[in-house]
Amino acid sequence: MIEWIPVTGSDRITAEAYDPETETIYVRFPNGVEWRYSACPPNVWAEFTAPGQSRGQYIHKVLNHKPHGRHSG
Repeated sequence: MIEWIPVTGSDRITAEAYDPETETIYVRFPNGVEWRYSACPPNVWAEFTAPGQSRGQYIHKVLNHKPHGRHSG
């Protein structure tokens, strides 16, 4: 079960989650669509969720280059 964390202050995403067992980051967009980004060790999750980090820029620069796809949870 994914434990979603609400995101405030971002125009790009509304919630995020991380599964350390599968090293997968989950992202929920404002339109309700959810995506998963695989091959994300804990340091990538820490960078993505760091204070002041633009989630949208991080997705564009880092996560979009990892295995990813729509999550149907």
